[in-house]
Amino acid sequence: MHLWFVHPDGIRPHDGSELGALLERTDGFVWIDMPADDPEAERVLVEVVHAHPLVVAACRQRNHVPTVHGYADHVFVVLHSPYAGNAGHVHLLELDQLVGRRYLVTVHGPINPVVDPAEAVRETAAVRSRIERGTLRPGSPAELSHAIGSAVVRSQRGLVSAVAEGLPELEQAAMAGDFRRPEELLERLFLVRHELITVRTMAAQSHEIYARIRSLDRVVPEAERAFASDLAEQFDRLRSLADGESHFLFGVIDLYQTRVTTKMTVAMERLAVIAAVTLPVTALASIYGMNVIVNDSTHVVQLVLVLAVMAAVSGLLLRWTKKQAWW
Repeated sequence: MHLWFVHPDGIRPHDGSELGALLERTDGFVWIDMPADDPEAERVLVEVVHAHPLVVAACRQRNHVPTVHGYADHVFVVLHSPYAGNAGHVHLLELDQLVGRRYLVTVHGPINPVVDPAEAVRETAAVRSRIERGTLRPGSPAELSHAIGSAVVRSQRGLVSAVAEGLPELEQAAMAGDFRRPEELLERLFLVRHELITVRTMAAQSHEIYARIRSLDRVVPEAERAFASDLAEQFDRLRSLADGESHFLFGVIDLYQTRVTTKMTVAMERLAVIAAVTLPVTALASIYGMNVIVNDSTHVVQLVLVLAVMAAVSGLLLRWTKKQAWW
């Protein structure tokens, strides 16, 4: 567990034993940051900030969708930050927040063992660094929570930007017309689409969460609802950006799939032409071949007649397939 006291002059770390005294001070507020598996996490939530049992349970387990609960003395918010893993998989890094009048508790939810633990704290670490540099001076836990939420927006926007940077290359590959191994490009396109859909879903859900906080006028003061309104707008804009990139990517995928399908259709038509031309030849050869050409003598008249029939049938079939625009 990490404990800081945020005051007008900056931020100062403290020992956990000082938590009770820090909560009594009026010249700043307390910021408690801890992972979900911290032995002190449950004690602090229950005994110090008197969190609801449902909040304690939510901080202890993984929550797959963002949520918000308003209580008399604090608001509980669950957000997710994206982390792009291998093979197009996007990890959801959970960040739980208890926003009170005198404190902010941030709990980093359980993470996949393959994810670097440093990735789970990148938003809180970035905000703390801004406070230490003096570029951010939060005057309340709600304002600090707003800064952390904005950092989550930047993380989500970063993944959208990374996808947008790679889209021109994918578009060029789709337009190049190399269909020898289409499954490789299609897999890349669908993995990128998965990343975009994931971020878009996260932004949309987060927007709904902060839109809900705007309506909690009974437990959230008007000044704090303004922070929620700003975050709701940020997430809504991010959703719009992700939608725009998704539409562009879907267009590229549709174009490439259409070209691949057309190429396969043309190939099947050509194979049908070959089959149509060779089928009567094969049929006639199977009937006359062993009877017309023999070891002792050759029936020249029949041989010429059969070859003429083969050529005529093949010519007629070629002419018919040409009229059908198969080649």
